[in-house]
Amino acid sequence: MKIPLYQVDAFTDRPFAGNPAAVCPLPRWLPDVTMQAIAAENNLAETAFFVPDADAYALRWFTPVQEVELCGHATLASGLVVFRFLQPDARTVRFRSPHSGLLSVDRDGDLLVLDFPARPPQPCAPPPELAEALGQTPRAVFQDRDYLAVFEREEDVRALRPDRNGLLRLPLQGVVATAPGRDCDFVSRYFVPSAGIDEDPVTGSTHCMLAPYWSSRLGRARLHARQVSARGGDLYCELRGERVRIGGRAVLVIEGQLALPD
Repeated sequence: MKIPLYQVDAFTDRPFAGNPAAVCPLPRWLPDVTMQAIAAENNLAETAFFVPDADAYALRWFTPVQEVELCGHATLASGLVVFRFLQPDARTVRFRSPHSGLLSVDRDGDLLVLDFPARPPQPCAPPPELAEALGQTPRAVFQDRDYLAVFEREEDVRALRPDRNGLLRLPLQGVVATAPGRDCDFVSRYFVPSAGIDEDPVTGSTHCMLAPYWSSRLGRARLHARQVSARGGDLYCELRGERVRIGGRAVLVIEGQLALPD
């Protein structure tokens, strides 16, 4: 049994930067245990699987240890695969997620642009373990599915060396650290060891929370974001009511096949 397998570096214009995602187009769903095993074998932040679904594709994402409800960089990577190999004349590809509804990827010049739900974070009292886990005390803390820890300076975010075990003791899934950027509107990093990812290189889905926060704080809808992980990547966000558009570039780096027993 041969399954196409592509590896795409998302939110970058060059190989070996941004966030790598594996993409497996399927004619029909494999058993969940098989998809989880493939994701563990790939050992990337996410592996995306999609199957034809009427005028769209049904899309699911797996980390090495679990299925997730929303993933930006692997959706961007899936869009690139559709445009490159399946629908080269298309301008838009539509995906349906069982957890996050209808999503899309549009061509916009040399950018691919995600259309995702906005998730404005709410202020919260930080748990006592948060500052200890991060090794610094943020100026403010918000929450959605993750904590949003706001710092004064880009240098503060770059300097974070969080304690993995401390992060695992927090009630929510992970921590997004953010601050104003020196040559962009804002920077961020994302720590989520509970999903098997100590630090995600570039995270589209966290910008569903970051874009509403920074749009409100800066007073404008269009924002240039940078995730300042070791690999790094740039994202171009636009808040549109209850949706957020998240643009970035993507590069195909591996094309091959998985060989599975029949």
